[in-house]
Amino acid sequence: MPQLHDSGNRGHAGASALAHAGDFARIFGIETEYGLSVTGASRHCDAGQVAMMMFQPIVQRVRSTNTYLTNGSRLYLDVGAHPEYATAEARTPGDATLADVAGERIMRDLALDAQRRLRATHGQDATIHLFKNNADSAGHSFGCHENYLVRRGVALGRIETQLLPFLITRQILTGAGRFDGARWHITQRAAFVDETVSSATTRSRPMINTRDEPHADPESFRRLHVIIGDSNRSQWATMMKLAMTHLVLCLMEWGARHDRRTGLESIALADPVEANLAVDADGADAPLRLADGTATSALALQRRVLDAVLRFVDARRERVAASFDGDPLTTLDDVLGDWERGLAALADHDEAALADRADWSCKRRFAARLAGRGAVDPMRLAQLDLDYHDIANGALFASLSRHGMMRALCDDAQIGHAMTTPPAGTRAVLRGAFVARAEAAPVTWSCDWTQLRLTDPVKDEVMLLDPFDAVSDARYARLLALIDEARRTGADAAV
Repeated sequence: MPQLHDSGNRGHAGASALAHAGDFARIFGIETEYGLSVTGASRHCDAGQVAMMMFQPIVQRVRSTNTYLTNGSRLYLDVGAHPEYATAEARTPGDATLADVAGERIMRDLALDAQRRLRATHGQDATIHLFKNNADSAGHSFGCHENYLVRRGVALGRIETQLLPFLITRQILTGAGRFDGARWHITQRAAFVDETVSSATTRSRPMINTRDEPHADPESFRRLHVIIGDSNRSQWATMMKLAMTHLVLCLMEWGARHDRRTGLESIALADPVEANLAVDADGADAPLRLADGTATSALALQRRVLDAVLRFVDARRERVAASFDGDPLTTLDDVLGDWERGLAALADHDEAALADRADWSCKRRFAARLAGRGAVDPMRLAQLDLDYHDIANGALFASLSRHGMMRALCDDAQIGHAMTTPPAGTRAVLRGAFVARAEAAPVTWSCDWTQLRLTDPVKDEVMLLDPFDAVSDARYARLLALIDEARRTGADAAV
């Protein structure tokens, strides 16, 4: 097994983190890399130029293409001209989903603002396409990475043998789907991951990254960095992949805490990479070889996982349900019910039952309707697949949503609130307030997931090691007071 490398996040656990050491509370986050292209320009303009145009307002404001926003999230320009948005820490699957959808809107607004400026110099037909997907037509891939704060008692070996089979097979419900011009895929990432567990992300693409950066008390937690998942347009799929994974992790943490069997010991795969490709090609019916020499299907393995989770939840329903307290989009019972109904629909070969919530099924239903009207050019289908993921100028997903063919969980008021307001009950509340205060004052500042810093005209910093802590203390209050004093001093000097 790969060795974990500690991030150096040393310090003591806050009272909140210690309080959660024995329960099922969790921190969630999603990092999304966006693909970018330009069409219709009257002269050459590459994706790198457009990416910089998107970030011009950010650079003018903070003199960097890497910053944090008032909603606690991180916005930055990644290697390869990929705009990237990392949600703030969230306490529930629904809060994380809202934060992710807010990121879509923020990115769309940046793209459309850049497009307006681009048309002034490159013609009125210049169009920016910003893709929330994982593969372009040239064979390049970009990621959607999920982050889960996990109790350190869960051994890395069990992550590979018990969690990874679940992650591979959950794609029969949460895969984004893709038409490559020749055939349909259930998931967009399968063709681009070539290892199971690794600390690398550039020279190889593992399904789970083991680089140990908990951004929390390292003695109590590790950050599980999941790379195998797709970028979903479906809000239901985003919420479900987070919630289902949370429940499996709750089961695994309980097993580690009490040295008990989880019921997942028999699902280890003989070859996870082979299994991932099989699910991509055949979906629920994909044949899988298990490490114990037996065989099963993706659907049957996913059913084993759900049955183990149901047994676990039935014995401690109130405690597990508490981890969904305050969730704006779902409940424990909603998640379990949707999980069960989704698998039942696949068992009945009723793909249409998932078409208003699973991206891959929605796309295939639309393609089937087009085929019902006559022959469909495969290249046209591939173009429509890309259009589905274009958050700036795509028409297909919006049309499907307006006509009730894709379920929405978040309303516009919720999304607008999440664009400026951090998820409740996490240190993102403190980070967001710091950013809002600092941006309005004549100070030089910076921050990351665990630190807030002032560097001019005064120097001070605060460490936020506890991701569950949204309550300010004397150190934090002093930092904000320094910002306020700088603003008052600046105002006096202006007068």
